[in-house]
Amino acid sequence: MPLRSQRPSPTLPGTLVALLLVCLLLPAPARAASQSTPYGNGGAVSSADPQATEAGLAMLRSGGNATDAAVATALALAVVYPEAGNLGGGGFAVLKSRDEIRALDFREVAPAAARPDLYLDAQGEPIPGASLVGPLASGVPGSPTGLYELQLRHGRLPWKQVVAPAIRLAEDGFFVTRHLNGRLENANNRKALTRFPETMAVWYPGGKPLEVGARVRLPDLAQTLREYAEKGPAALSSGRVAAAILEASRRHGGILTAEDLAGYKPVWREPLRFEAFGWRFASMPLPSSGGIILGQTFGMLERLGWGQLPRYGADRDHLLVEVFRRSFADRFLLGDPATTRATADQLLAPAWLDARAAAIDRQRATASSAVRPWPGDDAKAAAVRDHGGETTHLSVIDRDGNVVALTTTLNGLFGCGLWVPGAGYFLNNEMDDFTTAPGRPNLFGLIQGEANAVGPGKKMLSAMTPVIAWRGEESIAVGGRGGSQIPTNTAQVLLNLLVDGDSLQAALDRPRIHQQWYPDRVEVEADTLSPETRAELERRGQTIKVLEASDIAKIHAVRRRADGRFEAASDPRGTGLGGILEPVP
Repeated sequence: MPLRSQRPSPTLPGTLVALLLVCLLLPAPARAASQSTPYGNGGAVSSADPQATEAGLAMLRSGGNATDAAVATALALAVVYPEAGNLGGGGFAVLKSRDEIRALDFREVAPAAARPDLYLDAQGEPIPGASLVGPLASGVPGSPTGLYELQLRHGRLPWKQVVAPAIRLAEDGFFVTRHLNGRLENANNRKALTRFPETMAVWYPGGKPLEVGARVRLPDLAQTLREYAEKGPAALSSGRVAAAILEASRRHGGILTAEDLAGYKPVWREPLRFEAFGWRFASMPLPSSGGIILGQTFGMLERLGWGQLPRYGADRDHLLVEVFRRSFADRFLLGDPATTRATADQLLAPAWLDARAAAIDRQRATASSAVRPWPGDDAKAAAVRDHGGETTHLSVIDRDGNVVALTTTLNGLFGCGLWVPGAGYFLNNEMDDFTTAPGRPNLFGLIQGEANAVGPGKKMLSAMTPVIAWRGEESIAVGGRGGSQIPTNTAQVLLNLLVDGDSLQAALDRPRIHQQWYPDRVEVEADTLSPETRAELERRGQTIKVLEASDIAKIHAVRRRADGRFEAASDPRGTGLGGILEPVP
């Protein structure tokens, strides 16, 4: 176990709090013009909320390392970003030091009472909303144990110091932004959340969503965090908090048990590694599909000479679409490592990537119905995409070059919608990430196979894609939120950086596209394609659907450049902030 230095707990600067109060209440532009990327010498943090980013920077100022900063940021997000930041969900972390690369899986697991037909009626038809709303949709949370394990093994500061910023935010409160108010006002979210009196009491006082500028204090969450700081994850998996979770679950038809909560354990896994475009990569293995999709995407693009094609125009976009289509077809075979019907070694095998790339017609779209998964299995599917879901990613790098890419999730916005009184947080609805109804799309329109069927103790397949890339002294940590869009959007940000040489902020600012096998269409931002490029893609047989910026994945990244300077950038489509220490010209 690493030695822990005894340092005073950091505090949020008063000037920052005042600035945040002004900035956070303003609506974020749908698309922002690229700004020059600031550089620093002391490390960098990027997350979905400025207050969470500041919590991470405070750890770096206090002598902490990237892991301390990452965990402090994640815990702050559990307070100020309630639609995704969480103690009631789970996630993945990839970390790299000069000596090792590790991956921590703290993805939720299915309760012991889960079974394949849990969300089907007597006729075998899906029960509307059963895998999405209410505690029956909740997997066993992994965040409390996972974040603690991550900091225990690789952090430097005392645990209490790392939890302290989140405690203060919960006690002192934070202000409702236009972003959060909009999420609460949304008709679909409102319908789900107001089913639960416990949720209404906190987020819809008097039957109305909290207004912009309202201060939110969360005393139950503050008490939970204080106990967490004192006792570690046992404070949430047993005792008072566990009793509150079980009572709320039982009251609303859930199947979580005390044994489920107490028995959860995170898993250290060998990172998924590959090389492309002169860079090395480390991402999450199964039960994440994101790393495999990323590896397949880059492997096929290299074979197709994508980097040598003109940056703008239909040729590159067409190949991106066709590569994504094939990667997501193979995803159909994936699931919990114990039940998956294909492995990373099989799907990233050079012979299979050769065959995949060779089958792409540069002048004509391949119908998704004609694209079959890896031939170790077969698949038939049709789907309708439904936007939604909420995950959050953070990236950290410290002055010593330690890097962390960490993604956590509740799955849907505000998870299953149930706010647990006494605990002070939402439970997830990750059970919908299983194949809850064969042949039917999940929340993100994804069709999934039997390898991902519901089963006791199983881990549901994920699209989260925390990834670290490095070459020599350069390092990048990147990932995002956005359901099935996470791997495709993360890939495009990395291509902007590694192939086209963008600055970090410019790489995140550029418009992006998405294709996921089914539905058979290309999703684009409103200003992604010129009229000429769109017409050419349609001539080649691509079906285009234009999305709002709010429906595009949000990416957060940090980088250590070859000259030793650090960069941080946050997606302009969201509400996040990239922060650096010791700014330099």
